[in-house]
Order: sequence, then C-alpha cells, then structure tokens
Amino acid sequence: MNRAWLILRHIQPSTLNIRQLSTPANMSFTLPSGAIVPVPAFGSGTKWYKPGDPTINRAVVDAIVSAVKLGYRHIDCAEVYGTEGEVGVAIKECGVPREELFITGKIYQAIKDPRLALTETLKKMDTDYLDLYLIHCPFFDEKSHGISIPKAWEIISELKAEGKIKDIGVSNFAIADLELLADAEEKVAVNQIEFNAYLQDQTPGIVDYCHSKGIVLEAYTPLGPIAAKPGPLDPIIAKIAAKYGKDEGQILLRWVYQRNVLPITTSAKPARQASNKDIFGFELTAEEMSEINEFGSKKHYRSYWNAQMD
Repeated sequence: MNRAWLILRHIQPSTLNIRQLSTPANMSFTLPSGAIVPVPAFGSGTKWYKPGDPTINRAVVDAIVSAVKLGYRHIDCAEVYGTEGEVGVAIKECGVPREELFITGKIYQAIKDPRLALTETLKKMDTDYLDLYLIHCPFFDEKSHGISIPKAWEIISELKAEGKIKDIGVSNFAIADLELLADAEEKVAVNQIEFNAYLQDQTPGIVDYCHSKGIVLEAYTPLGPIAAKPGPLDPIIAKIAAKYGKDEGQILLRWVYQRNVLPITTSAKPARQASNKDIFGFELTAEEMSEINEFGSKKHYRSYWNAQMD
C-alpha cells in the first residue's frame, strides 16, 4: 500500500442507537459497550494543528476550557495535531471531574508501536485512560510503517483489555479497510470520517455500511458547506435557518445529527461554541432533510486526505 502521509490541504436513515439524557440539551450516542458519547464533540485539531511543537498553546487550552464550561463533555484529539498537552492542561483547569469528560485520542505517526504511542499520549494528557482511541487512518502496512492494520488493531485491543482505553475504533476507513477487521474479536465501535452535506459519503457506501454494522459514525468538518460557499445549498440553508430562528451552522449540524452521525466542531469564540452546541431545541422535517440531501449532492467538497482517497 503506497499511500502517503496526511495532506492537510484545503479545497476551496440508520440503525444506530441514540439516547436522550435528562434534557433535550444533552444528547448522546451509545457505543456497543454501553458507553455514552456526548454530542457534539469539541475538536482540538485542524484549526489548532501544530505538529512537532511541544510548547503549550494557551489559546487552545482556553478554547477547550471555555467549551467545557459551556457544557461540552466530549473532547477530540490526536497525536498528529500536536495538542495532546493542551488537552491535558485543559482537563486540569476546566473544573469538571475527569470521569465526566469523554476524551478521544488517535494514533498514526507512531502506529508501529501502539503501546508506546498510547503511553506517550496518556503522559501528555496527564490522564490514566482514554474513553476512545482511534486508528487515525488506514494508510499504512508492514512495508510502509512496519505493522499491518490487523496487528495494530490486535495490540490496541489488548490495551483496551488492560483498561487503558474504554473503547476503540478507527478514522477515515473505507469499507475495504473495515473488512480487514471483520473477524477480529474486538469489534470496531466508531469510524470518524469527513462528513457534511457536500460530502455525504467520504468513500463509496461507507455511511450505510457503518450504520448496518452498528458502527457509530462521527463527522469532522460538518460545517463544510459554509467553507465551500458559494454553492447550491446556500439558499436552502438560509431559508431553513430563518424558519427556525437559527444560524446556518446550527442547521448544518442538526442535519448531520439527524443523519445519525455525531458532529465534531471547534471554535475559539465562546458565542460560536454556544451556538454550535445549541442544536437540540428543534427538528428538521423529513422534507427539509431530503432537500438538503438533494441539493448537497450537487456539489462535492472535501478538505482532507484528498490524494489518498481520490
């Protein structure tokens, strides 16, 4: 498999179990293990990406702490982002007990030795465990990285059995990649993919496949249509936003959620953090969902992994 390292280059109905907690403002997905995954997730990557820089970016810490104070409980991170240290500081400063937070980590750069990689991640985050640990991408094999996908999964499964990880999954996996793990004793709990109204299937058939297998889907860049303006969805989203008294981002995030995909978003602005979280006081109609599906399919927009997936 000769697929290169991550290129961070910009281009200008389901069967999952969704559980409502005590109020409409607290929605979540339930993993096969029974673990509750809060919605939405707050991302510490992309915007904050700083690989190879060990210094703590105070702006990242402040953004995460602000998000937690506004009610976010799910923080998404990865070794490649370079922000694991910031997540660790934010966990200590946010005022919320660790057990009330859901922390996700991802591995790729150090995939050759998952045990050592996890040790480093836990050290940087200053935590004893991760709630979810994902293989960040399938673009490696024994020739390129000294380890196969099944072997990496086997070791990560052992780390789960040891209690260092609560649940495990993958990211950016296509159907063929997931099939490599079909016979594994430990099943894939999550597949985190790029997903938005202009990218309704990151790879052919992946959404329906994951839903049919009970694999929870998470969406990064769920607000893609805003970055991709102008586009055919612009008047549709504006019309629906006006109807509900919401902003365009809230409509797009609500669409993702109603597609049974967990949205991950980020912002340094508390007002934007608050609005991105406020997506549960209304519900899009079936006609509105279909309209977004239809007009969204008229444009293709993907931000990441372009060389590997084209």
